[in-house]
Amino acid sequence: MTARPGRPLAGRVRVPGDKSISHRALILGALAVGRTRISGLLEGEDVLNTAKAMRALGARVERIGDGAWQVDGVGVAGFAAPPGPLDFGNSGTGCRLAMGAVAGCPIAATFDGDASLRKRPMGRVLDPLALMGAKVTHAAGGSRLPITLAGARDPMPIVYRTPVPSAQIKSAVLLAGSRRPAPRPSSKPRRAATTPS
Repeated sequence: MTARPGRPLAGRVRVPGDKSISHRALILGALAVGRTRISGLLEGEDVLNTAKAMRALGARVERIGDGAWQVDGVGVAGFAAPPGPLDFGNSGTGCRLAMGAVAGCPIAATFDGDASLRKRPMGRVLDPLALMGAKVTHAAGGSRLPITLAGARDPMPIVYRTPVPSAQIKSAVLLAGSRRPAPRPSSKPRRAATTPS
């Protein structure tokens, strides 16, 4: 075999969007006040189901070009009760993250998916959301879909250690807690400065 040098490669490559980031971009855009523009959104079925769910919760979600979307958000806790179940197809990520976003809003929503998603347990996400004040009012077979979740009117701050490493659990808890003001660090009391008289 003989190798000979060739000409250098030249051109442009467009890297497809990331599914995890695409779900989060749509949900954060829906929770924001004002318009969010997203470029490079992965337009697969899972992400499109998350876009539909954000529309059903009251955000205006619109495709404006190839991988380009804009979301007019409703603000934190601005979601409206959806007219029907939120169908996430086979997307566990979209479903679990949206549960976190809804858990911080004073509404109820039913989460559902295809036969495969209905077999997957949701308890690892629901447990910390319950500590924050969200309530499961209906669940099929324990913590499996379809699940109706009533969000907390005033989410409680929590410190939570996940039983397993999971970006979905962490993201759901952060989304549910987005209504809470940031905690202030505690400090030792200081002596008042006195001025000699």
